[in-house]
Amino acid sequence: MKKRIGVLTGGGDVPGLNPAIKEVVLNALDADYEVIGIRRGWGGLLWYNLDEPATHDYYIKKLGRNDVRSIDRTGGTFLHTSRTNPQNVRSKDVPDFLKNSGLGVEIDDKGTMDFSAHILKVLDHLGIEVLVTIGGDDTLSYSVRLNREGFPVVGIPKTMDNDVFGTDYCIGFSTAVTRSVDLITQLRTSVGSHERIGVFELFGRNSGETSLLSAYLSYVDRAIISEVPFDMEKLAYFLHEDKRNNPSNYAIVTISEGAIMKGGDIIESGPQDAFGHRKLGGIGEIVADEIKRITKQHIMYQKFAYVMRSGAPDSLDRMVAMSFGNLAMQLVQREEFGKLTALQGGRYTTVPIDIVLSGKKRVDVEAYYDKENYKPKVKDFLGVPMFLT
Repeated sequence: MKKRIGVLTGGGDVPGLNPAIKEVVLNALDADYEVIGIRRGWGGLLWYNLDEPATHDYYIKKLGRNDVRSIDRTGGTFLHTSRTNPQNVRSKDVPDFLKNSGLGVEIDDKGTMDFSAHILKVLDHLGIEVLVTIGGDDTLSYSVRLNREGFPVVGIPKTMDNDVFGTDYCIGFSTAVTRSVDLITQLRTSVGSHERIGVFELFGRNSGETSLLSAYLSYVDRAIISEVPFDMEKLAYFLHEDKRNNPSNYAIVTISEGAIMKGGDIIESGPQDAFGHRKLGGIGEIVADEIKRITKQHIMYQKFAYVMRSGAPDSLDRMVAMSFGNLAMQLVQREEFGKLTALQGGRYTTVPIDIVLSGKKRVDVEAYYDKENYKPKVKDFLGVPMFLT
């Protein structure tokens, strides 16, 4: 009887997920495994009702060569995704069939439940022996939980913030930077034509790498990153001077969505998701308004948001995604479970998957950032990693 593996994607979509899935599937089939695609990430397993056949085909799909033949040509994930956390399901999100099922453990006085017992039961029912999970630290944190429960997992890191601990590179990062550099370059025509100060907000909750690298590669005047609280008056002064000193009479600053003013708080809105995160964003608009108030200059504010993560992957993300997918299946075949595919020092390697719980990977401020002048600055390029990580 053939061994059966499952593959899922969780969290935010990024370019490169489909090539990673395709490589997992093709290598698995070549090794005579069966592959089960799980739709909507951990949500597909949570909402799979053993007693309701309609949920079976909806959340589970056996994958063959023709199913993945052309998926690498587009961005996103053809398996779809969610931000479901099976060990932290709020009462309002509990599927009806799981209420009073005895498969959940209440973890707080608000009715939040841990349905790991149900997840393991579904995996056993499906005959899945190993899971390949592709996601950021949130998705991978539940992979750690399953690994500790004794269920074999192999993880692949993805996030355009590039902040998964244990690897220098995550799928989606290069394309996010490429998109941002292209957008900044294009928007120069509008900012310059109207002689304004451009404020461009980029994704980046804990790590300012996208703001830092996009600013560095597109030669913007200033860059604000998540790691360094900034002085609003000082930033406004810098940009006013940058504009005055530019023959075209404009200036540009990039800012991470997780950036914080000195003495201020991170800008969040809405309720927490299943992993305890509220929606980030809005710091760029606040900064734009403050710059206008302080400098009396006209501002052009643009939030890049989902445009950064849309569309097909660039060549580097294709390369890394395919290589991670291939490496993940090598780990499965060697039965080296509880591992995460990784890049370290420019070479492919693996690390224990529970390393993702060790912290957040952040910009090395001393090495790559001038925190007094709010600019990218590499002090010594000798031996520096390609992506300044």
